[in-house]
Amino acid sequence: MDIQQKIKELREKNIQAELGGGEERIKKQHEAGKMTARERIDVLLDEGSFTEIDKFVIHNNILTDGVITGFGTISGRLVFIFSQDFTIFGGSLSGSHAKKICKIMDLALENGAPVIGLNDSGGARIQEGVQSLGGYADIFYRNTKSSGVIPQISAVMGPCAGGAVYSPAITDFIFMVHKTSYMFVTGPEVVKTVTHEEVNKSELGGATVHSQKSGVAHFACKDEKSCLLMIRELLSFLPSNNLEDAPLYLTQDDPKRIDPQLISLVPTNAKTPYNIKDIITTILDDHVFLEVHANYAQNIVVGFGRLNGQSVGIVANQPNYLAGCLDIHASLKGARFVRFCDAFNIPLVTLVDVPGFLPGVDQEHGGIIKHGAKLLYAFAEATVPKITLITRKAYGGAYDVMNSKHIGADLNLAYPTAEIAVMGPEGAVNIIHKKELAEAKNPQKKKEELTKKYRETFANPYKAAELGYIDEIIEPQETRPKLIKALSILKKKRRKNPPKKHGNIPL
Repeated sequence: MDIQQKIKELREKNIQAELGGGEERIKKQHEAGKMTARERIDVLLDEGSFTEIDKFVIHNNILTDGVITGFGTISGRLVFIFSQDFTIFGGSLSGSHAKKICKIMDLALENGAPVIGLNDSGGARIQEGVQSLGGYADIFYRNTKSSGVIPQISAVMGPCAGGAVYSPAITDFIFMVHKTSYMFVTGPEVVKTVTHEEVNKSELGGATVHSQKSGVAHFACKDEKSCLLMIRELLSFLPSNNLEDAPLYLTQDDPKRIDPQLISLVPTNAKTPYNIKDIITTILDDHVFLEVHANYAQNIVVGFGRLNGQSVGIVANQPNYLAGCLDIHASLKGARFVRFCDAFNIPLVTLVDVPGFLPGVDQEHGGIIKHGAKLLYAFAEATVPKITLITRKAYGGAYDVMNSKHIGADLNLAYPTAEIAVMGPEGAVNIIHKKELAEAKNPQKKKEELTKKYRETFANPYKAAELGYIDEIIEPQETRPKLIKALSILKKKRRKNPPKKHGNIPL
């Protein structure tokens, strides 16, 4: 056989492999509102950059064995990728399918590049028994070893059930798609058998459930294309690995920009809510903020932006929701995000307006003590540049937890409206002057006088500034240039934690 025949044979095999499960199954995939595994890769990666490996792995005479693996670029930067092919055995995982994924993960780790998994699988290939279960465990092990070393991103594009859910759960960010993707450990039929609860797949583990209630998914997208484009956007804020910095983006946005509208954004009445995102989007480059976990634990806001081209992680209390109180879910959400930013050299900017921890029997019984401690631990452990701005309230233990000077913040700023105290003026007066109020002829008038005096004495940023807990009290309109200057002086910050195998975060 001459070389031309060999080339012809190769081309035929390539065509066969690229057809996946065949035209009929591809048609069904499209009818379900889903792209094929290869179409997803084409949308996600730079045009013409994908190089496939293990294309000719075969199972039951089917090439690729239900997963497309390889590498390419996103905005010119190397990434490794696997994309499960639902048209072949329902994307189910076999031993050889798992080996293909593991090979890609090993290459990503060794080359210091992000790994992206596009999940669309019916689960373990039952016919293979323990071999497929072992394949899952091999993937989980690599997820764990890669954690904090390279960014790991999972997109759930279809079903993801049983053991398959734990690989995405270990990765840094999970994307889901409304109407077409779902995740659960046990499906509706098992739930009905065991607990007698009637529930469908979407109600049990759809994108809405996991992005709003469980917090499993960080992003819920309207369709597959927007999901894949959002992954590209997310990666633009991240470094390729833990030894690099995030790429610096040129911007025309003036680093010395003054924003007069910030003067009136924070209400003078401490009980009046406002949207912290108005401050966030005002100060960031080009007003671009990529919010993470936007619909989960909305009393805290986390996400990525840039200041003078440099990626930063934003953590902020949200006065518009539960008055910005910290609770169990907010603590978990914040802690996870802070630890990611610290692992990947992304400076943290914390905006504080917090009246305290959310009171209640459910919170106490649910473990707010240990969950709140996770956020405290995450901030204290982080060695990246850490800047805190108190916009209004910073009361009680929540003041300490929200990246205070005492747990390692580098530069702490405050607006003139900041109130820093053990508790709010009204509550403090009720305790401190309990006897005096009881004996007063006009308790209400007396309380108003004492509250005013307390606010003037304690509920302001000047006492904290006198003690060095606040480095500078700034005018709101100067927020952007002040933060950019703070970042510039912290650029070469060097701080290390004591040598240890790892800490014991209160899980």
